[in-house]
Parts: sequence; C-alpha cells; structure tokens
Amino acid sequence: MGRSIVAKTTQRRNPLFATGSPRPDGRLPIARGPSALRRPRRRCSWAQHEPLLSYHDKEWGVPLHDDRRLFEFLVLEGMQAGLSWEIVLRRRSAFRRAFARFAPSRVAAFGSADIARLMTDASIIRNRAKIDAAIGNARAFLAVKKEFRSFDRYAWGFTDKNEFSKDLLRRGFRFVGPTIVESFMQAVGIRNDHERGCYRWSELAKAARERPRVS
Repeated sequence: MGRSIVAKTTQRRNPLFATGSPRPDGRLPIARGPSALRRPRRRCSWAQHEPLLSYHDKEWGVPLHDDRRLFEFLVLEGMQAGLSWEIVLRRRSAFRRAFARFAPSRVAAFGSADIARLMTDASIIRNRAKIDAAIGNARAFLAVKKEFRSFDRYAWGFTDKNEFSKDLLRRGFRFVGPTIVESFMQAVGIRNDHERGCYRWSELAKAARERPRVS
C-alpha cells in the first residue's frame, strides 16, 4: 500500500513511576517520595470491602478515651448481637441521629414517646429489647461515670472480657455478654486484636509502646 504500518503500543502507568512524558531514552522518570516504593498493605481477613475497609484502617483498635464515643460503641456493639457489624456500620449515621448523637444523659432521659419513635424508625435496628437496653445502659453508664469520674477510667481498668462483662452485668448493664464485651474492647483499643500480619497491628503496637504511661 506504499505505507509502512507502525505498531502502536499502549503504555501503562507504573505506580512506581511518576506520570509524565518519557525521557529521551524512553524510560519514565522514577517517582520520588515515600509513596514511590509503597507495597500493598496486608489487612485483617475481614476487611475486604467498604464500609469495613475504612473502619478497619481508621477506627478499629485505636484507643478511645472520650466517654461519648465509648458509649456509642457500647450501644452499637449491643445492637450487633445476632447480626453482622457491617449492618450496624451502614446504619451508624441513623443511629447517631436517633440516639441524640449518643449523649448518655440525653439517652438516659428517653421515655415511652422516644421508644415509640425508635420502634417506627426503619433506618435503625428496631429491636425492642436492644432499644430498652440502650436506654438502661445510658443510666448505668452515668452511674459508673459518677463513681469513677469517667467511664473511660472504669473501662480501661479491665483486661479480661469475662471479668469486665461480669462487672457490667452486676451494675445493671444489658447486652454485655463476654462476646459483645470482647468486641467492644477490640473496637475501642483496650485490646489490639488485629491479625499479626496486618499493618495496623504493628502501627498500633508501636504507638502503644511510645505512649506515655499514665499513673
């Protein structure tokens, strides 16, 4: 046909290299900075997709000491009973709205009208026993806070899930069996239960070693 056909090749962007035109020798410039040699991160086996992935990377196992946040996790872990954590996470914003952003004093004041409202709210988990427990737990939470000056000071005094569960039950909390309490301890960082090969295990372990001890 009088013309030579030159095969056109498609260049893929290599994540180890910076974007841009190749140098005269045809090679792409090497990216500089900490991201240049980044390796795929290994995570816990349950963190496979959203919203579990972001929760795993940003929240799970990070030490929490804010009472309102601790109460939030106590309620959410109770709501999880018999269900998956993913179901709870997908309803988290709705729970925050329905439960006054988990302010213990406000939830403790919930009455029959609030219970009726919650039972008709399709955006949350409408389980009467769990809703009653959340309200009762708010009242027990305030009692603990009064005795120990904070729920944080009380909760972080435990390392064993069975002892923690037993003491919570003695104080009038509900939906706080050993399995739920263990999940709570993992979520708020009392325990670092990331899998040993997970990148977050080593990050949190390092942070714990460097954290100043509180007497």
